[in-house]
Amino acid sequence: MLKIFRLSFLLFIVGSTQLSAQNFYKEKQSRDNIFSIGVGPSFAYMDNGGQYRSFNFEIKPSVSASLIKRLTDRFELRATGGVQWITSGGNPSAAVTNMWAANNASFTTAGTVYYFDVMPSMYVIPFGNHMNRSMFNFYGGFGLGVMHATTEQTKSFSKDEVPQREKITTGYVPIRAGLSYTLGAFSDIALEGTMLATFTDNIDGNVGFNKYGDHLIQGQIVYRRYFFSKFKE
Repeated sequence: MLKIFRLSFLLFIVGSTQLSAQNFYKEKQSRDNIFSIGVGPSFAYMDNGGQYRSFNFEIKPSVSASLIKRLTDRFELRATGGVQWITSGGNPSAAVTNMWAANNASFTTAGTVYYFDVMPSMYVIPFGNHMNRSMFNFYGGFGLGVMHATTEQTKSFSKDEVPQREKITTGYVPIRAGLSYTLGAFSDIALEGTMLATFTDNIDGNVGFNKYGDHLIQGQIVYRRYFFSKFKE
């Protein structure tokens, strides 16, 4: 019985040592794939969006999810999809609304924008392995994407007017930058700012009133998780 006990104890020690060695070896293999999910406030820069200089515009939520592939110790390729809710706002003057009415432009706009883009990005502090990344890091980049907006628009502020449903699909340039903080061996949390610079001025049904086109701006808290696509022995 004593021999059996000693043998069992020896096998347990050997097995534990091998398992620890395997885990150590596994974590030496860099986790070069990242999944992230973000949520936060956003607004739309539109012709009928509000008075932006006086911060008189509507804030709406936005949600995003990304798959990221690290290419080198500094560069990565990122695919992002998400949704942002948009609405018009502010208190336009009578002179402004008269101009809108003369141009048959929309007074109000509300709806959702679905978007997808691909972009390369760069880390300020490079790291070759997920286990030796810095506590804080800054990243950013820009790319190319496509979005689809579905909105309900009115040509007045009358409560009796039935909103007209409109749809538009357009390209855009995503510009993103974030500051990440290391939570643990496999996860980060980041504060991320994004601008989706579109190729149109007609998401809101109101064209040419502002100097620039219609663009979306987001600020999100992002959770990032490093993972293996497949571990090879």
